[in-house]
Formats: sequence, C-alpha cells, structure tokens
Amino acid sequence: MGARSKARKRALDVLYAAEMRGEEPTAALERAIAAVEGPTNDYTSALVRGVVEHRSRIDELLTEYAEGWTLNRMPAVDRNVLRLGVFELMWADDVPDAVAVTEAIALVRDLSTDESPGFVNGILGNILRSKPSLHG
Repeated sequence: MGARSKARKRALDVLYAAEMRGEEPTAALERAIAAVEGPTNDYTSALVRGVVEHRSRIDELLTEYAEGWTLNRMPAVDRNVLRLGVFELMWADDVPDAVAVTEAIALVRDLSTDESPGFVNGILGNILRSKPSLHG
C-alpha cells in the first residue's frame, strides 16, 4: 500500500472515529497527532482538514447525487469515504480523478459492505461526470 493510500485510510479512521464520538474531526486529528498515533503522513492532515473545510458543500453534493439515499441512511464508513472522495475530486488538484474514485472504492471494498464499492463508484462517478458544471 502506497503512502497516499495509507494516508487516506488514516484520514478515514480519524473522520469515522470523530463521527462516532460526536466530536469535530480536527479535534480528533490533533489528539491523534499529540498521542503520537499518527498521522505520520501530512496528506492525512490535508485530507481531514480539507473535508472539514468543505464539509457543507461536500454533503450538499452527496445529498444531491446519492439518489434515494440520505446521508444518515448511508453506512458511516461509506459516508466518510465518500466525503474523502468528493474532497479529492473537487479540491485536490494533484490527485487524478480516476485515482480518487479508485482509492475510495478500495477503502470500502476492504472496510464496508459487499454493496459499498458499487454504491461509492456510482455516486462518485455521477459527481465526476458533472464536475465541469460544479463549483466547489
């Protein structure tokens, strides 16, 4: 697993744990850094902070493109992987779109339900197709 793939997994861990505890992801990130639990990769911090910064727009896009699904109905892992994926698609200019989608699918394949890879691929694929007309 490459450094950025590990960073994505660690960012997912932070976002998921924060949601389960009902705390702000940046607080969870700072606590993890202070406890020397990581993240050891700056990209993890960039992902968590990016998702937090753009969270309202990310959630708007997910609500719009997750046909028939509300954010609350999604499995928590899928919801947070989708937030990471949308952040990378829309705001991480150094990440090719195909890589953002592939990495998101890989995370849910390993960590979520059997249906999750298709679900995540469908939503991110729809957002990607509309990306030229979307504004962050």
